[in-house]
Amino acid sequence: MDPPRASHLSPRKKRPRQTGALMASSLQDIKFQDLVIFILEKKMGTTRRAFLMELARRKGFRVENELSDSVTHIVAENNSGSDVLEWLQVQKIQVSSQPELLDVSWLIECIGAGKPVEMTGKHQLVVRRDYSDSTNPGPPKTPPIAVQKISQYACQRRTTLNNCNQIFTDAFDILAENCEFRENEDSCVTFMRAASVLKSLPFTIISMKDTEGIPCLGSKVKGIIEEIIEDGESSEVKAVLNDERYQSFKLFTSVFGVGLKTSEKWFRMGFRTLSKVRSDKSLKFTRMQKAGFLYYEDLVSCVTRAEAEAVSVLVKEAVWAFLPDAFITMTGGFRRGKKMGHDVDFLITSPGSTEDEEQLLQKVMNLWEKKGLLLYYDLVESTFEKLRLPSRKVDALDHFQKCFLIFKLPRQRVDSDQSSWQEGKTWKAIRVDLVLCPYERRAFALLGWTGSRQFERDLRRYATHERKMILDNHALYDKTKRIFLKAESEEEIFAHLGLDYIEPWERNA
Repeated sequence: MDPPRASHLSPRKKRPRQTGALMASSLQDIKFQDLVIFILEKKMGTTRRAFLMELARRKGFRVENELSDSVTHIVAENNSGSDVLEWLQVQKIQVSSQPELLDVSWLIECIGAGKPVEMTGKHQLVVRRDYSDSTNPGPPKTPPIAVQKISQYACQRRTTLNNCNQIFTDAFDILAENCEFRENEDSCVTFMRAASVLKSLPFTIISMKDTEGIPCLGSKVKGIIEEIIEDGESSEVKAVLNDERYQSFKLFTSVFGVGLKTSEKWFRMGFRTLSKVRSDKSLKFTRMQKAGFLYYEDLVSCVTRAEAEAVSVLVKEAVWAFLPDAFITMTGGFRRGKKMGHDVDFLITSPGSTEDEEQLLQKVMNLWEKKGLLLYYDLVESTFEKLRLPSRKVDALDHFQKCFLIFKLPRQRVDSDQSSWQEGKTWKAIRVDLVLCPYERRAFALLGWTGSRQFERDLRRYATHERKMILDNHALYDKTKRIFLKAESEEEIFAHLGLDYIEPWERNA
């Protein structure tokens, strides 16, 4: 929350511009000598600027009345980085150093803490346009802040869990989901890409000028962004959330084993609640759907990292009992740093390919059944062929042996918070996927199963369109050289594609 505006404070009289001039009362008042702040008056107003300057100085910050070469941090309100640079150009001010461009929220947090706080993506104003002076016959002037080019591909962007634009990304996630329910693939992809690129931005969109130069934002998407900026919400998103079909599909697909076709069937039959679906005697459910209904309350609650780690210990104990040299990696959202998820995925591989490995998942299922830890499982046999070319489809499923199961996690195996557990229950049903892949394909499988979905889609799209290669969870094929490219690690796959390596926690696209 911004500090209250103070009408009784008048701005200090301007002094002649001095490089490095201190405007605090004395040198002893300054606690943070390496920090020199200039507050931009544009869009803020004289009174508010003077008030913030006074507050900051009382806390020991060095704040200058005028911009000089000694300034390390420029603070602005309701301005983008582009706006700040435009102001510098209009004022014909040249800054030889490269000061940080920051939103006023950073300074307010500093004042509240009484010391400098860490600068994060939500504070930084990033410049995205070329400010070279085309009218000047001399060489282009270097802008004080480096221009950042944003790629259309998620695999060339670093996307952490620090989302500065959640009000927009939540809206586009809902619109994408609605298009998926209606099997409108083109619109679904449009909204998914928009949400993905906005998640990667290290700054918050506060005006339409901030969207300039950002890829994947077409006219329809920008119209929605503009409406949210002006009204705080999107009428289209509001309509979707109130749409009976969307609400029904959202509810039906929350059941393990229920997809779009079944949801469409139930909706056309007039069902709108799960209780009506379950009580209808004419409907026949698959084994998976029966299990989905039976353990519904547990399965729709989030899986915590503590629960995922507890499952991981039990998976490793079971697998190593039969295959001691196996490598077991937790993949999916938890590998990308998420604290919560809806299931837990594991990739299993072993250097020694034996018949024991082929029977591994069935042996693990038998062991868990004897121990009373297995509530449901569906074992899908491998159809993997070594010489098969990778799939050209960006959403293609792999052909490895895998098991989709519901695990009975004992309460005493979880170390921390159990607030999501039903009162009185000594166990919780957890969705778990186990994937068994050949050792020489482990890097491709690990990359594919880590996600996120949009990151993987764009990685495969990049391989096809930019490198003339085909990538999936099994292999990477160079169409020009007509050879399979081997990789022992994810880093090698990125290198083959000519990409900088992106850490798992930076793939939350």
